[in-house]
Amino acid sequence: MRKLLSILACLTACAGALAVETTKEAERLQSAAAIVNEMMRTPEKAIPQDLLEKAVCVGVIPSEKKFALGVGGSFGRGALVCRRGGNGRWGPPSMFTVGGGSFGFQLGGEATDIVFIVMDPKGAQKLVQSSVKLGADASAAAGPVGRKAEGATDLQLHAEILSYSRSRGLFAGVSLEGAVLKQDDDANQRLYGRAVAPKEILFTRRVAVPRAARLLDAALAKYSPHGGAPFTEAS
Repeated sequence: MRKLLSILACLTACAGALAVETTKEAERLQSAAAIVNEMMRTPEKAIPQDLLEKAVCVGVIPSEKKFALGVGGSFGRGALVCRRGGNGRWGPPSMFTVGGGSFGFQLGGEATDIVFIVMDPKGAQKLVQSSVKLGADASAAAGPVGRKAEGATDLQLHAEILSYSRSRGLFAGVSLEGAVLKQDDDANQRLYGRAVAPKEILFTRRVAVPRAARLLDAALAKYSPHGGAPFTEAS
């Protein structure tokens, strides 16, 4: 009887721990949805609409003050969402971590939210590798801000990834060059209840959008219901 009670207590504790971890992913996705809405609310200070419509994927890294940037340290965890097939509806998210870089994301004690847009299928394909260094493995640049991308530089127009930050209520382009993005397989397994590869999540239609990601997809659909470019078979 005592052994049975011990097993039941262990199962209860494990289930509780899993629920807490799952809640972390859900909270991260909810924060990502709020960030997209807040960043896009004022067109003059948002991601240019024409660039957002060209994007095949959007990544969001909600601020986490507990992540102090150090040498090789992690400064955030985020979610990457792609359009189904590259040009369809927004699909399920794949979770990732970001670290490295020679810049600080804690400005005066204030945490910084990051949003980046992936401009073509080639860039999206690079982001599903186990580890990718932005600026080296995938071209990246600080994105232009405003209603239209008329003032964008050649570097911005040809970059595979354009990135933005929000700190203390200010929204601006920020370079993620040098940052290292890694797949968060554990977070994906908690979110989907099984081991699932980022490539399957983002490039196939076999993975359903989890309930926790519906607000993020709705926010993206609100500001960019159509656009992107078709993924190739290689994707």
